[in-house]
Amino acid sequence: MELVEFLLRWVHLLAGVTWIGLLYYFNFVQTPFFAETEASTRSGAIQKLVPRALWWFRWGAMFTFLAGILMWLIKLGQFGADFFVIGYGMAITIGGTMGTIMFLNVWLVIWPNQQVVIASANKVAEGGEALPDAASKGQWAGFASRTNTLFSIPMLFLMGAASHYPHGEYGGGVAVYWIATLVIIAIVELNALVGDAGGGTKKLLTSIPNVLWSGFILTAIFWILLEMA
Repeated sequence: MELVEFLLRWVHLLAGVTWIGLLYYFNFVQTPFFAETEASTRSGAIQKLVPRALWWFRWGAMFTFLAGILMWLIKLGQFGADFFVIGYGMAITIGGTMGTIMFLNVWLVIWPNQQVVIASANKVAEGGEALPDAASKGQWAGFASRTNTLFSIPMLFLMGAASHYPHGEYGGGVAVYWIATLVIIAIVELNALVGDAGGGTKKLLTSIPNVLWSGFILTAIFWILLEMA
């Protein structure tokens, strides 16, 4: 079992580096480049570069998720119900919850919407008209991608904290920790999926500095909640 856990952890890390590395590439490199470059260069990249990057991106997410959920189930089997009141279990489960939502965003939001954007670029390259909903689909995929970037900061903190952060005794604050963290995660995710695409709290996702600051603030909130539990 120790060998199985080690191999799963190795796959989880290898696939996770691939996935999150490409997530950061899309948000920190590709999106700003597309905003500054000419239409012909952007169109060519969408046709040739983006599909390749998205292939590694979505399958990196898949293997990260599968290895992670198997490790989580092994630990749950070892600790039983106590898993949810010990520091390791509390940190890794909330981190894994964000990772699971990120995985679902990749496969259910980002990839389907990016397929429309790619199909539109191919159609234009062939002399046709752009698909009418390509812009809105691209924006929706962008919001989900930036939400994943936001989530990745506290997720990686909690993944590391599960094994390497000193945990004290947990008492009456455990229930508050679970309720507060899950509600916050739900609010952040719903902000990416519903509501006015141009206003309200969506403004948190309109720039990389906003996303990064939001991620670090969310990390601090989760750390404080963990300390108070």
